[in-house]
Amino acid sequence: MPLDQFLALPDFEPAARQVLPHAVYEYIASGAGNEISLIDNERAYDRIRIWPRVLADVRSVSTAISLFDKDLPSPILLAPAAYQKTMHPLGEIATARAAARGGVPFVVSTNSTVAIEELVKETAGPLWFQLYVQNDREITTDLIRRVEGAGCSAVCVTVDTPVLGVRTRQFRAGFQLPPGMSTPHNVSGGGASGNMDPSLHSPLRWEDIGWLRSIVRGKLWLKGILHPADADQAVRLGVDGIMVSNHGARNLDTMPATIDVLPAIWEKVAGRVPVIVDGGIRRGTDVVKALMRGASAVMIGRPYLYALAVGGEDGVARCVDLLRKELAHVLALVGKASVKEIDRSLEWPALGAGS
Repeated sequence: MPLDQFLALPDFEPAARQVLPHAVYEYIASGAGNEISLIDNERAYDRIRIWPRVLADVRSVSTAISLFDKDLPSPILLAPAAYQKTMHPLGEIATARAAARGGVPFVVSTNSTVAIEELVKETAGPLWFQLYVQNDREITTDLIRRVEGAGCSAVCVTVDTPVLGVRTRQFRAGFQLPPGMSTPHNVSGGGASGNMDPSLHSPLRWEDIGWLRSIVRGKLWLKGILHPADADQAVRLGVDGIMVSNHGARNLDTMPATIDVLPAIWEKVAGRVPVIVDGGIRRGTDVVKALMRGASAVMIGRPYLYALAVGGEDGVARCVDLLRKELAHVLALVGKASVKEIDRSLEWPALGAGS
């Protein structure tokens, strides 16, 4: 199917299901438990209503943002996702190249199937690194030094996975890494089931965040925050950013949708650090809803993985471009010339909307 036939992010999933091995598709698509949170991550956006203004000057609109004094063409990032060579032969190389074409940061997973040094050679685009802290602090320190030395400007520590979730669909499908496929940042090698060795995976505590802050030289983000009190504690410990995430609903079922908890976290953070949200974002309207509830930017995961499966680098680039263009259209339709003008007054009902 020619890529120009894909007109929206949801178009990629059914096409990917046709080309991916069943177990790999289930690995991407599945959530934890009965998948209530997985469904709600998307449906929660559908429950939010946008309240547009008219007759504004929107002859030219800008999706550009500034994050840590770096200009980005849109508030879109590519979330960390493991084992991408199971989805396309080039794996993370294709994703990194596409991200660079769109000017968006790509957060590389600890369980990447391509080494960070190789990704840096393939692209000049911004790369961040998602970190699973392991019990051996020396190994973790060496990995941080390695990825920062390669050029990753941010380390995003996953804090919501002391153990892996009960991913029934994934387990039933029998997902495994193919023989010979390696995970060069994970000393456990991923294992036959594609899961980190639990003896090496550390359930983090707050004192560990202080230790990480002392060794991460670049920006330190915590990924997996859902409670305002945790966000406040993280900021007090010196993190540079909060990622509101429920791990794509892959760990604990019946958690709230990320967009639903975002306002309370934004209020607690009170502008001290930027806040990024992921989970369930499929349309330009979803991006606007996230921004109006306090997000500085958003991350997408499953949509670009489906796009990777059907079109490699060009597929991921198409996915990013579609979302950015949708966002620009929505800006014009709500009467805002820039994403920087988006606030809670666009939400129905909204406080102070009559002014």
